[in-house]
Formats: sequence, C-alpha cells, structure tokens
Amino acid sequence: MKWIISSAAVLMTSATFAFAGEQYIDETGFAVSGYDVVAYWDMDQNPVGTAQPAAVPGKADITAEYNGATFAFSSEENRDTFVADPAKYVPAYDGHCAYGVSKGGKVPANPNLWRIVDGTLYLNITKDVVGFWEEDIPGNITLAENNWTGIEGKDASTNTIPQFSSSAPVK
Repeated sequence: MKWIISSAAVLMTSATFAFAGEQYIDETGFAVSGYDVVAYWDMDQNPVGTAQPAAVPGKADITAEYNGATFAFSSEENRDTFVADPAKYVPAYDGHCAYGVSKGGKVPANPNLWRIVDGTLYLNITKDVVGFWEEDIPGNITLAENNWTGIEGKDASTNTIPQFSSSAPVK
C-alpha cells in the first residue's frame, strides 16, 4: 500500500513538471526581457493595425520569481500585484510568440509587440508577424491553444529576438 501511494505521488509530481513549460528568457536574464508585465494593464491599447504603446521597463532591484524565471517591475506596487496573482499577468505561452505557437513552434517574443485579449497578454516576435496575427486574432488563439498542449513541455526557445534590443531592466 505504501508503495502505491508513493508511486502515485511521484506520478502526480512528474505530470505537473511534464506539462509546465519553461519561460522564455533572453540575454537580459529576465522574463519578458525585463519589462513590467503588470504595467501592460495600465496602458490604453491601440486599435488592431496600429502599434501598441512601448512596454514599461522594470527595475533590476524590484523582482519576483515565477515559473522558474525572474520578472522585473517598475514599482513595488506592481510587483506586489503580480505576486498576488502571477498567472493573471504572465504572457501566454510562457512568453513565446503567440503567432509562432499558432504555427506549432516556440519562438521568442518582443515585449513591445503586445495585445491583451480577453484578459490574456499575448506577445509576438516582429511587426510583420503582428500583421499576420491580427488578420484573425480569435482564429490564431484557437490554433495556438490547440498547438500549445503538444509543445508546452518542450524546452523554451533560446533564440534572440530579431530586430530588438532590451533597455530593461533599468538599474
């Protein structure tokens, strides 16, 4: 009986780790390139087809850990908000490009190419990709959700975000 309980506990723990994906981390060493994930919710979104406001840089000394990654925040208030409910604020697909996931892969995402849809933060890799993403946001989310179940447990992308250099987190 003890063996069965121990085996069940190991299987449950293994299943949890098998389905948890790794957060995308770029050369900054921070999730979302060191930008504040809570700050997105305070910005006005621009209409589809136009650029979003730039992401808000976090500070290197205001951080929190989640999903094996360090997130930086622009204020202690934002950090505390994040800590209270991190799943609400982290970008979809462990910070990988939403359109890339809709196509079946894990590629990096640019924190300045964002959109919040139905309470979820989505990031994309390049301005051109944003155009493809925005042609059918609901359809691309459906494709990404279907693909994510098969790729979530795979290693995070180790690629550099093209045409992007992070100025965050600030010291």
